[in-house]
Amino acid sequence: MAPTAEDGEPSVRQAAPAVTAPSGRSSLAGAVAPGGRMPRWLPRAMVLALALIAAFQLGSWAFHQLTGLLINILIAFFLALAVEPAVSRMAARGIRRGLATFLVFFGLTVVIAGFVTLLGSMLAGQIIKMVEGFPEYLDSLINWTNHTFHTELKRVDIQEGLLHSDWLRKYVQNSAAGVLDVSTQVLGGLFQLLTVGLFSFYFAADGPRLRRGLCSVLPPARQAEVLRAWEIAVDKTGGYLYSRGLMALISGIAHYILLEIMGVPYAPVLGVWVGLVSQFIPTIGTYLAGALPMLIAFTVDPWYAVWVLGFVVIYQQFENYMLQPKLTAKTVDIHPAVAFGSVIAGTALLGAVGALIAIPAVATLQAFLGAYVKRYAVTDDPRVHGHRSRTPSGPGALTRARRLLLARRSGGRAGS
Repeated sequence: MAPTAEDGEPSVRQAAPAVTAPSGRSSLAGAVAPGGRMPRWLPRAMVLALALIAAFQLGSWAFHQLTGLLINILIAFFLALAVEPAVSRMAARGIRRGLATFLVFFGLTVVIAGFVTLLGSMLAGQIIKMVEGFPEYLDSLINWTNHTFHTELKRVDIQEGLLHSDWLRKYVQNSAAGVLDVSTQVLGGLFQLLTVGLFSFYFAADGPRLRRGLCSVLPPARQAEVLRAWEIAVDKTGGYLYSRGLMALISGIAHYILLEIMGVPYAPVLGVWVGLVSQFIPTIGTYLAGALPMLIAFTVDPWYAVWVLGFVVIYQQFENYMLQPKLTAKTVDIHPAVAFGSVIAGTALLGAVGALIAIPAVATLQAFLGAYVKRYAVTDDPRVHGHRSRTPSGPGALTRARRLLLARRSGGRAGS
């Protein structure tokens, strides 16, 4: 008997259609484990992604914390490259490399310390002289103002106004509060100078050992390339500094002669100042260096400052077009626009340090790339030499018009 429902009608049982899984699983089905469980590879992938993010954050934090140290090491490396030729010459004559490096750095320290001492004494003497002569300068300024603008100013009233002004009181308070910051900056600068000196000494003294250690982890073909790049960097950096030093000597002697003729005090120190600053701060260094001699010359005679400014401008043109191309042609042969752009880029990246090392770094890169860039012979075209190829438009137009007229006439005669 067939089973019936409660209402007596036969019960119709419908079998659910069997769903057969396709033989090929889709990518989405493959990502989900049977039974809705998490795939085995997903926890490991998540842990690996989190580990990579943590490593990136840690590396970024460490890089920002060590930026100062990395900059000091970069300065020390370029300084070691600069003294490498002198140290190598002394080592070739039988002097131990460590002793040769010490002698070179000791000589540089003595020269820099002597220059800073002379410059400091000169500035201190000039400041004392200006403070002592301030009442005379003030009286002359007041007399000129009263005579020109018909006023009745008095020095006593001006001094009392300055002493009781809020600006002077705030300036003194800020200066007293900033003494600690200045002391901290001075100590930090001395520590950085010591760090740069130690690293540069080790780089210069252990240069061969450093090169051997670097080449020991590279295949022979790469070793030759690294040594070639190192040699180019030594040549360009040393050549840059030595050529700049020679131009600084010439510039210092020229400005010293001018200042000595005019009777400006501290002429030797001012000559050294102009020579160093004008050469090691490219493009605008000459004008920055000439500001101090102009100021000192102004205290002697205002017209002397004008003469110093004129001499600085004329000497800058002589140096740019006559002296510098001959001295730097074999050492740092880069275009002035490239040098100026590299200084701007170096200043934006590393500040004053970037401005100092930008030119030797760009010269090294240019020389290294020049050894591998294939060059071709330039075609003999007037435009290459800056001459435009002139094709006169008048005769050409007349010639074309005549040819067109003759063609029409010949065509008309043929048709007739």
